[in-house]
Amino acid sequence: MTSTRTSAGVVNCVAYSRDGSRRDLPLEAISDVLAVDDGSFVWVGLYEPAEAVLDQLQEEFGLHDLAVEDAHNAHQRPKIEAYGSSLFIAVHTAQAVDERIVFGETHAFLGARYLVTVRHGASLSYASVRARAEREPELLAMGPAHALYAVMDFIVDNYQPIVAQFRSSLESLEHDVFADDYRRETIVRLYELKRELARLQLAVAPMQDVLGQLARSHDGMVPNEVRPYFRDVHDHVLRVNDASDTLREMLTAALTVNLSLVTLAQGEVVKRLAGWAALLAAPTLVASWYGMNFRHMPELEGRYAYPVLIGVVAAICLGLYRYLRKVRWL
Repeated sequence: MTSTRTSAGVVNCVAYSRDGSRRDLPLEAISDVLAVDDGSFVWVGLYEPAEAVLDQLQEEFGLHDLAVEDAHNAHQRPKIEAYGSSLFIAVHTAQAVDERIVFGETHAFLGARYLVTVRHGASLSYASVRARAEREPELLAMGPAHALYAVMDFIVDNYQPIVAQFRSSLESLEHDVFADDYRRETIVRLYELKRELARLQLAVAPMQDVLGQLARSHDGMVPNEVRPYFRDVHDHVLRVNDASDTLREMLTAALTVNLSLVTLAQGEVVKRLAGWAALLAAPTLVASWYGMNFRHMPELEGRYAYPVLIGVVAAICLGLYRYLRKVRWL
């Protein structure tokens, strides 16, 4: 094929021989490499590629139209689909930025002698994954399935520090949760953490099925010697999912406890206000009686009626005060 098409979005295109040695090649040379059955495989890395690049790779690898259409669209749910002699895999990547999770997607095409990874949005480069794989040529000799394992393992490993960071944030909020005064910022922060973890679970939970299928089925594309590696990643993603689920429950409990403490504090305020209102009600009631303009009322003519009335009111108020203090309303 001619090389007239654009290579925008191509990070690398490498052919690996059976002994793990690498050889960079242009996209148009891929079909020539695959035509020789020498045990080599091709690993192509793309980042938000131009449509022409995917069309060219479709021709080079013989990719299915529906899989290529999905790779154009960066809004896929995590899934694994078989198209003849190839697999299309979509997973979500995640990065923590200022205590918020930024998501991206990675789409992968896996064949017997090729792996194509397509990154969209927030996603760390897989250069470190490729470098680590190249340091272990005996593992690269297992073919593209092992390269896919290395990518999946890298994606899942990036979930773990996010969960750890959110656990640390929750622990730092515990003091604010049990604070005596109400802080709206605490409720807002707890809700934001819960929302972000819910979004993380939407990315992590479906990966259990994807990795489970890679560890158990698709015999043509995943050799038996690679399956234990996928089982290991599957175990990692299970732990991440369980940890994020536990954190969500803890956040729900923290929200409930915080709101309960706020309600109790408001109840205490209401009790104190009711107690002082009761103290004010006693003299108000007595004064309202003697504020009436009736001619014949008790003690109106008595010389000591006024001091006696003041003493009675004071005694009532003192008795009420001691009682309310005893029952902790004041």
